[in-house]
Amino acid sequence: MAQAMSTTAAVTIDQRPGRRSHFGLDLAGKRVHFVGIGGCGMSGLARLARQAHALCSGTDVADSDLVAGLRDAGIDVVLEQSTATVPAKCDLLVISAAICDHHPEVVEARRRRIKVLKYAQLLGALMRGRQGVAVAGTHGKSTTTSLLSHLLIAASLDPSVIVGAHCEQIGGGWRVGHAERPLVAEACEFDRSFHNLYPQHAIILNVEEDHLDVYSGLDEIVESFARFAANVQPSGSLLIEHEMEHRPAIAAAARCSVQTIGFARDADWRIQVQPARAAGGGSGLKVELQYRGQLVAAWMNPVPGRHMAYNAAAAAVTAHRLGAGWDQITGAVESFSGLDRRMQFLGMRQLDRPGSGCVTVVDDYGHHPTEIDATLRALRQHYDPARLVCVFQPHQHSRTRFLLDQFAASFSVADIVIVPHIYFVRDSELERQAVQAADLVDQLRRRAVQAMHLYPFGAIEEQLELIVRGGDLLVTMGAGDVWKVARGFLAGR
Repeated sequence: MAQAMSTTAAVTIDQRPGRRSHFGLDLAGKRVHFVGIGGCGMSGLARLARQAHALCSGTDVADSDLVAGLRDAGIDVVLEQSTATVPAKCDLLVISAAICDHHPEVVEARRRRIKVLKYAQLLGALMRGRQGVAVAGTHGKSTTTSLLSHLLIAASLDPSVIVGAHCEQIGGGWRVGHAERPLVAEACEFDRSFHNLYPQHAIILNVEEDHLDVYSGLDEIVESFARFAANVQPSGSLLIEHEMEHRPAIAAAARCSVQTIGFARDADWRIQVQPARAAGGGSGLKVELQYRGQLVAAWMNPVPGRHMAYNAAAAAVTAHRLGAGWDQITGAVESFSGLDRRMQFLGMRQLDRPGSGCVTVVDDYGHHPTEIDATLRALRQHYDPARLVCVFQPHQHSRTRFLLDQFAASFSVADIVIVPHIYFVRDSELERQAVQAADLVDQLRRRAVQAMHLYPFGAIEEQLELIVRGGDLLVTMGAGDVWKVARGFLAGR
């Protein structure tokens, strides 16, 4: 143990507020241990640390394809988390957002005076040494980050990427490119973690009320985004939603070049969309992008919805800033196949009742009222179903309680809504008792939406067998594990 205690903070990370141009970080030869290494972000971060010549290891609670991939890459992963799993020689412990202060590995590291950093702190350190690109916003981050990365790859710009979702076209939820090329990552506002990032270029897609277990209200959220905007390097750029009410307050904090993007005529980058027939059938959108009145690019958007056209345009503008040509960008946008759990088409099931026809099944990660409304409207327009049946799993009790009225309003285009238990994460037991799924169902029924609360998932699948008809669109939606219902229904269990 004496030997272990002697190997303390050989890693120097300078986080003084005034330090904008350089971030002291030398991981070469240092032992960096990742707690919760099996997540999308953490597994990618471990690979980037390894690129910086760190000796990496980690722990998690369950096996997965990501864990298998880390092991194949030579990174040791243990499926146990205890005081004994912190390596005897350890210079730095990195923890995911899900790891609390009393976690046994954190307690052991602090006892041994090993430096402990959160995921976002190490990501910020790695970003400061290269051309960092951070994508922020209440929603749309994963889609825009994945699409931007796809555009850069298509333009042979070889980016490194960390995204909180699986996108097959970029290799999953991470990519390690050339060390001197862009590093593209999501910038999450939860716990103000994006304050640790100092990117060269940034996107702020939108700002709305969310994470009200961390923020006191919208004013504090706006203040937090302004702080993030101030972190963008003075020589860099910020692209921000033009129509956002709080844009002036956020943009005023930036010390870099600021441009706006949106559907308004006076946006710097103006998006125009018109309905068109999508390849393979269904309703699509033709997108035109103008810069200060001049047409610069046009494409058929591969994913339905105005919000997806907006995400694609933000990715396109940023890819162009990083060196991609417009011809490369438009071709790559049209070839984008999407990412898991973002309006993801899972398949069709032929019902075994005579003359019943097929049910189309789609899965989506949406868990905020605005994105739920936009997604359901886009899916209804694209598939034009006889009925839209949505199984929505609320994510977090605090979010459900704070935004209950907005959630109820967001299902206006659905014909039937089934609500399982609220997915419990991060909240206190007191918060858990403050709101129930039945409260959302009551609000929906007051708005004349046919709604019901059912649990467990097996009961929902049984009910679906009774109520769905040929021509229906079944959408499972939420940030938890509600996707299991869609898979179960398709399997006809």
